[in-house]
Formats: sequence, structure tokens, C-alpha cells
Amino acid sequence: MEIVVRLDVVLAQRKMKSKDLAEAIGISVQNLSLLKSGKVKGLRFSTLARICDVLECQPGDLLEAVVVP
Repeated sequence: MEIVVRLDVVLAQRKMKSKDLAEAIGISVQNLSLLKSGKVKGLRFSTLARICDVLECQPGDLLEAVVVP
């Protein structure tokens, strides 16, 4: 099973730029970019909570479990 980050989809739905989200949650644009691309090995719950708060969504809207054949 693989976890897919759908942050780019939620950002597009909210018509928000990555730069604006990064500023709102207090992380660098580079770190947010790594998160969007799925290249991070972990994510703090506090960061996830801030993202969900700003985007008004649930963690399940941002993360999806996909079965890899």
C-alpha cells in the first residue's frame, strides 16, 4: 500500500497558491513543495492540523491510501 498526497488537488479546489498556504502555516515553500510531491518520509500532526485548518478540510481529503499491485 502507498500513501498519495492530494494536497495539490485540494489547493486547486480552494484556488489557493502554495506560497499562500506556506505563509499561513509557517513553513517554507520548499518544504511544502516536497510535501506536495510526496517526497517526505514523515509529517508532523501539528503541521497536518494547520494545513487542514487553513484549507478547511479533513486529513483524509489530503492523504489517500492506494493499493500498489
